Amino acid sequence: MPSKQRTPKQFRERGVEIPLAPIYEKLERDTIDSIEPLWKKYPKASTMWDLLATDPETRANLDMANYLTVSKMAYNDHGETHARIVAANGLLIYDLLVSARIAPDVARSGAGDEDDACAVIVAACFLHDIGNQVNRQGHELMGAVMARPVLDRLMPQLYPDVERRVELRAFILHAIHSHDLNPPPLTFEGAVVALADGTDVTKGRGRASFDLGKVDIHSVSALAIDEVKIARGEKRPVEIIVTLNNSAGIFQIEDTLTRRLRNSPLAPHVTVVAVTHPVEADTDTRILKRLYFENGEFQNE
Repeated sequence: MPSKQRTPKQFRERGVEIPLAPIYEKLERDTIDSIEPLWKKYPKASTMWDLLATDPETRANLDMANYLTVSKMAYNDHGETHARIVAANGLLIYDLLVSARIAPDVARSGAGDEDDACAVIVAACFLHDIGNQVNRQGHELMGAVMARPVLDRLMPQLYPDVERRVELRAFILHAIHSHDLNPPPLTFEGAVVALADGTDVTKGRGRASFDLGKVDIHSVSALAIDEVKIARGEKRPVEIIVTLNNSAGIFQIEDTLTRRLRNSPLAPHVTVVAVTHPVEADTDTRILKRLYFENGEFQNE
């Protein structure tokens, strides 16, 4: 099976694009490479990935969601790169859980098998943030509304049976609507999407907002995280290891990642570990050297 393309070449430098930090683009490539061995195991999920990754409407939705969040609100990346990293991490988390014989809701309900559940997670991860193009407030519900016509157009290629397709679509829409815990996810698949969304917290993603002048605990703590690794745990099926260069990163872990495990169906199965880097150092890496408050906000100098 051919490697997944990061961004199809014929669509690069076309339309609305937000420049990304090279380290974030490298993270995207490395993350997608890491899931390559899993595609033979989940062929329907692989097809779902390809359908969405090459779909002009999906790409345009993500580009405009990114434009509003990054350019207008100075938020972290919410575009194609974020969507692909979240989808890849969702696949890694899902495979570890299923390998530990934890059954997804899609399989338990009879709506499909484990491959179908994986396809649900891939689709929801790809589309979870498209509602941001309308407004950040209420983007979860708006994303579910906007995702439906995309799914109705693409899913028949993978699921010709109407009843099966509509049932799986319901799982996808629920996961999109609940990915930011407002409301909280009620399904295994929704919980995986929410957690996967919280794993994309490295400094590469936060670089754009910081460079645009946003200096607060959100942007600074994002720059404090060097790496997030998803692996099989010794005591639990999933262990998420976060490497910090500065203690400020604990805010990002708390605010973005671990809050998604509280009251989550996945809570008994996931451990989060934070590690400072380098371990032997007595001090943190300095992120800010001089900060001043002017015109109602902090400025970095």
